[in-house]
Amino acid sequence: MQYEPRADEPYMSKEQLSHFRSILLRWRQELMEEVDRTVHHMRDEAANFPDPADRATQEEEFSIELRTRDRERKLIKKIDQTIERLDAGDFGYCDTCGVEIGLRRLEARPTATQCVDCKALDEIKERQLHG
Repeated sequence: MQYEPRADEPYMSKEQLSHFRSILLRWRQELMEEVDRTVHHMRDEAANFPDPADRATQEEEFSIELRTRDRERKLIKKIDQTIERLDAGDFGYCDTCGVEIGLRRLEARPTATQCVDCKALDEIKERQLHG
């Protein structure tokens, strides 16, 4: 759902902040529901298979699920930090250079803390350092 600002609307107006808050809260809720589903699934599906291959398959599936949930847990933390930035009035501006991140970039990645240019420079530096 793309936000269309009015012609005279300032960047990060109350309406825009409300739009991004709802995106972040909805995203967080979806992730939390997925975590709950995983817990229930693992509890319901946990079985002590007599066949070692079946047991190994189940353990590998659970391991993959847990890694995915760990990434989602980190994302939930990042969403919470973004909501804090929104509350503090820092949302929507680049941490590095201070320019507007932009509505379209924030809609694509609501947890973005850098403008496209600064993010690209960071990625180039990272590749140079870590090959």
